[in-house]
Amino acid sequence: MLTLCIATSVMPAMGLDGTAIDGDAAELTEADAQLLASYRLIVPVAGVTKRNLVDNYNERRGSHLHEALDIPAPRGTQVVAAGDGRLVKLFRSVAGGLTVYQLDPSERFAYYYAHLDHYAQGLSEGMMLKRGDAIGAVGTTGDAPADSPHLHFAVFRLGPEKQWWKGSPINPFPLLD
Repeated sequence: MLTLCIATSVMPAMGLDGTAIDGDAAELTEADAQLLASYRLIVPVAGVTKRNLVDNYNERRGSHLHEALDIPAPRGTQVVAAGDGRLVKLFRSVAGGLTVYQLDPSERFAYYYAHLDHYAQGLSEGMMLKRGDAIGAVGTTGDAPADSPHLHFAVFRLGPEKQWWKGSPINPFPLLD
């Protein structure tokens, strides 16, 4: 009797640019990674392309990892929805300043936009956003340095409780179109 053993390995999920999508391995399944990649998220700052960005997701910020993408742009540059989904929270925090929390269409993931200078006129909790809809402007609110306007953009997988403020971080850079 011949027994055949096949070694297998788990390949990381790939983003649109062929780079691995970072996420908490316990939380991000291959199906989730493919779903996120299928959304073809856009760079959420008007006039900025992915090739102008540096992936700073894994950089250290003091004693912790950044776990987001900082997108530098002049103060007041329009910030737009990276993808479709429901706006669930407009919030001011000490660290993020003026922020927006948006859920993806499946409501398994959240997009977080922080350090906004101001919100777009008419923006309200509960509204449905389409990719490219205006949500605000680049700023330095919260703990952002006053001389460094940027959008702090994060993606995270929500837990079973669907708490808009809490989840497992996922590198947004490979997900951007």
